[in-house]
Amino acid sequence: MDKKGRRKKAVGLEGVFCIVILVVIVYFLSNKMGGINLINTLIKTAHDLLLNTVFLIMGVSVIAGAFAGILSEFGVIAILNKLLSPLMKPLYRLPGAAVLGILTTYISDNPAILSLSADKGFTKYFKKYQLPALTNLGTSFGMGFIVSTFMIAQSSAMNENLVVPVILGNVGAFIGSIISVNLMINFTKKSFATQNSNENKDVSIQSDFLEYREIKDGNVLERLLESLLEGGKNGVQMGMDIIPGVLIICTTVLILTNGPGVHGYTGSAYEGVAFLPYIGEKFQGVLKFLFGFTSPKAIAFPITSLGAVGAAMGLVPQFIKEGAITSREIAVFTAMGMTWSGYLSTHVAMMDSLGYRKLTGKAIFSHTVGGIVAGIATNVLYGIFM
Repeated sequence: MDKKGRRKKAVGLEGVFCIVILVVIVYFLSNKMGGINLINTLIKTAHDLLLNTVFLIMGVSVIAGAFAGILSEFGVIAILNKLLSPLMKPLYRLPGAAVLGILTTYISDNPAILSLSADKGFTKYFKKYQLPALTNLGTSFGMGFIVSTFMIAQSSAMNENLVVPVILGNVGAFIGSIISVNLMINFTKKSFATQNSNENKDVSIQSDFLEYREIKDGNVLERLLESLLEGGKNGVQMGMDIIPGVLIICTTVLILTNGPGVHGYTGSAYEGVAFLPYIGEKFQGVLKFLFGFTSPKAIAFPITSLGAVGAAMGLVPQFIKEGAITSREIAVFTAMGMTWSGYLSTHVAMMDSLGYRKLTGKAIFSHTVGGIVAGIATNVLYGIFM
């Protein structure tokens, strides 16, 4: 029998509430900006984001994807795996094999951890209570390579070398990941308190994925070209995948972040009602103390990262044009962007795929704390080294 999706009554309170909420939001924005101006701003902002931001991110993704393809094909990732594996147990309370989760998500995206978790040759190294923490581990480094490369690419726009701030951001994300994973391990250990043995272990399963790696057919040159093109193709796909998030989420956030133009509301791109800065001003002292944010607008980046880090990256060029951020914010954005790389939109699905839906709330709580710690740690590191 075909599996049917969830069903509800065609007409219900849910539809009424949706209408009411939409009417209130549209009325609030139209009353402030004017109805025609609101529509024009939505369209022009989305159009400009597509041309000047999405394609920039896609270009970065293609180059980064090609580079990542070379690293994987010629064994650099395998070397890093060997070097980093001994750190996993003392830092994360996970087996050395878990480092593969960091590396695969860093050069791709959060869900890459799921392909590993489906491999019994991989999961046999884990105790049952450790498996749910793979979601937090993978999400902590999702799109890390893309985020880092994109932030470094903003050096020319800021007239400043951003390599060191981005490195500090990566270190901050690493610290945040340790907090997130260990918090999750504490929760899962309690949930599986009676299961101390490695129940996943199956002596009949043989796996050599830690000792060997697959390579492409052909000679060195052919492998080089194929890995470059395949990595670039993955970058194009990633660039295409972020288009809805950037255009929808980023346009919405920018309208809530920016204020009117020099001549008031004219329907131009990037106009808005300055709602998030209003909220940010109320907490500006706390935000500056914790994360070093010099502008209330900066709060938009971590908030957007919760849903889609690709959309959050789309905010950065506009912030730079307005002079709303410095290299300190770039460092903190890198850390929080990596750690919070769309985890609200992926955690539920990832935990469900792993078979631990009941622990989703604990995973989200742990990762929320981890992201905050990543931002604070990066701010402190920036103050020390910069």
